[in-house]
Amino acid sequence: MYKLYTRPGSGGFVVEAALALIDAPFQQIDVPKSEAPDPAFLAISPLNQVPVLTLPDGRSITESAAICILLAERHPQARLAPTADEPARAEFLRWMAFMSSVLYPAVLRLYYAHRYTTDAEGSKAVKQAAVAEMDRGFAVVDAALRDRDWLAGDQMSLADIYLVMLVAWHPDIEMARAVWPGIERLWARLREHPLMKTLNTSHEMWPA
Repeated sequence: MYKLYTRPGSGGFVVEAALALIDAPFQQIDVPKSEAPDPAFLAISPLNQVPVLTLPDGRSITESAAICILLAERHPQARLAPTADEPARAEFLRWMAFMSSVLYPAVLRLYYAHRYTTDAEGSKAVKQAAVAEMDRGFAVVDAALRDRDWLAGDQMSLADIYLVMLVAWHPDIEMARAVWPGIERLWARLREHPLMKTLNTSHEMWPA
């Protein structure tokens, strides 16, 4: 059985979605935020971050994008991502890497600005730069969605769920919905998805 270490409002959102879509039984372990974490948790998450997924064989994996890719590969029947021999696979990998290396780090700099500067007065500048980077990245994704419904292929994948998780963390949601119509079109579709509604109840990612 899988074990998912997570907490509400975290990147565990997309991993919970993946586990639900593959209909895999899992044990959910909520990890409270703490500056003095449990040493046992640090052993599987050295940066004291969630999510962490412990696999049935006992090994643990961090990084939400990597977890999503692994689950999609292990459970191809769920169609969580294009398969390796499909042309859309390249798009899926591209966007998962882009979002995890450009957008997610910008989100972290916004909400944990104190970690990214040694200047006691520097947090404001870090936050401003983070939002600018988020906006630049979301604009790139929005442009890619101009003539398509989904980020990779002709059906929903974990890349789409990953995207709406990230955009839900934007500090100005109303601006985001107005400025990026491609993202909003996709997001509106997922806001009506029964599973996303259920997860949003516990994670409070966007207004119900």
